[in-house]
Amino acid sequence: MTAKLSAAEKAIIDYVEGEQAVSVENIENEKNRYTQIARTQMNKKKAISIRLLETDIERIKAKSLSQGMPYQTLISSLIHQYANGKIKLEA
Repeated sequence: MTAKLSAAEKAIIDYVEGEQAVSVENIENEKNRYTQIARTQMNKKKAISIRLLETDIERIKAKSLSQGMPYQTLISSLIHQYANGKIKLEA
């Protein structure tokens, strides 16, 4: 029984078997380069819009001043810590 190949899979096979593919001279450099590209993609930031109570924003701004950082950075840090399990919400 033979597996059915998608058009993309067939194109890859044709590319490799058609001798169009060439070996990379320094594979370690290429691995490092693609690792860096992947890390960069994972660390991309995306702007979002959320609605918060005005009083909460004012309290966050006050706390951020005492921490010496912009309030948006503080909010981002809190979300990051929560997402990574470093802080938990009380029930």
